[in-house]
Amino acid sequence: MTTGLAGRVAVVTGTAHGIGAGIADALASEGAKVHRVDKDTVDLTVPAAVREFFAGVGAVDILVNNAGGVCGQTGHPLEEVGDDDWHAVVNANLTTAFLCTRAVVPAMKQRRWGRIINISSAAGLTVSKTGIQAYASAKAGQIGFTRQMAHELGPFGITVNCIAPGFILSNPTTERQWESYGEQGQRDLVLGIAMRRLGHPADIANGVLFFAAERSGWVTGQVIAIDGGSALL
Repeated sequence: MTTGLAGRVAVVTGTAHGIGAGIADALASEGAKVHRVDKDTVDLTVPAAVREFFAGVGAVDILVNNAGGVCGQTGHPLEEVGDDDWHAVVNANLTTAFLCTRAVVPAMKQRRWGRIINISSAAGLTVSKTGIQAYASAKAGQIGFTRQMAHELGPFGITVNCIAPGFILSNPTTERQWESYGEQGQRDLVLGIAMRRLGHPADIANGVLFFAAERSGWVTGQVIAIDGGSALL
């Protein structure tokens, strides 16, 4: 059974590497015309830059809000977290999702079809294991944003769903995190995953393909943890 995505226009944010690149590749393999965006090409935290980018793309069928991350930060006690540090992480993860979604919605409403998929994190469902308060808060905010937008946009034939990935060793940040655990910590992390392996970008991309598919038109407002069963143990 095909996804029905051939010819659809997709925008995937945060595609420099890892999960975003995997999602963009998967959508392209299904015949979608994929526009890849990363912070080196467009600053998605700036409203004017977002408007300009999407004006150049035109009508979008599928939006994957994957941009985000910890912005190079590490965990500190709350009283040591600066204002700029907080806003940097919230803007990178939550504000970008808001601005990009706002940009694509008018055309989706007009055509009464659209797929919006937000990439949150296990930190949004539980806690940030690296102790970054802004990251856990922003990722939880993406989940709330998903539900609110699903409620608002459903009458226009637009679905909005969310994926909360488990630990995916896929970019410089997660590689540093993995190395910091040491052999025993790495072993413990894998033993805490029911499938006994780390995730791959393709695991998350498969979830995106499901939510984006034509046949998933009655699935909206959902949050799926793609984590190999980490939440079970």
